[in-house]
Amino acid sequence: MEYSKIIAITGLPGLFELISSKSDGGIVRSLDDKSTRFVSSRVHQFSHLESIEVYTTRHNVNLVDILKAMESSKEKLPDDKEASALKSYFEKVYPELDFDRVYTSDLKKMVKWFSVLSKNQVEIKLSEPAVEETETETPAPEVKEKKQEKKTIAKELKAEVKSTEEKKSSKKPSETKAAEVKPAKKAGEKKEVEKEKPVKKSTPKKAEPKETKKSSAKPAAKKPAAKKPAAKKK
Repeated sequence: MEYSKIIAITGLPGLFELISSKSDGGIVRSLDDKSTRFVSSRVHQFSHLESIEVYTTRHNVNLVDILKAMESSKEKLPDDKEASALKSYFEKVYPELDFDRVYTSDLKKMVKWFSVLSKNQVEIKLSEPAVEETETETPAPEVKEKKQEKKTIAKELKAEVKSTEEKKSSKKPSETKAAEVKPAKKAGEKKEVEKEKPVKKSTPKKAEPKETKKSSAKPAAKKPAAKKPAAKKK
């Protein structure tokens, strides 16, 4: 019989083993007379012993801690009808109990529950969810590995993008230099054309004064005929 299945039911004495639970209640077996019956959750409340805590002077402790202290103690169980005997017993077994908040009725329950558990040879220990922890913890590294793979892929893509951008940037200056050289050549060609043009125009201008000189020379060549001296009259 497992301690995790032991429950206490309000309005019913003793402890019970929860066999099966339903939406409106549960089927339980009494640890005293071994009788089985259905108990409605609308009328009664179920309390697992694992979920019960007890007040102490420091902090709350689980009921298992007190039951184990009672199990390891050599003190005899007191009569549950005597309040003073109950208090003196727990002062020896578990002196850290807060007796101002833990009432005599609570001390009686703990003594009765301990005697019932010991008769039914129930091992007093909390259920350890070790399987659930391993199942939840094992996939965690896989998720981390997947994240790391995604990060490495992203880094590789970034490195490739950077390399392509660097190649493009290295090509751009050469293209700009070529573009700059071309207009320089055109400018040089324009200057050469401009230099050649005035040379061609100067030749006809120099020829014009020669024609004027020839035309002016012609009338100069015409000299007035020398007048013959008039014959002197005798």
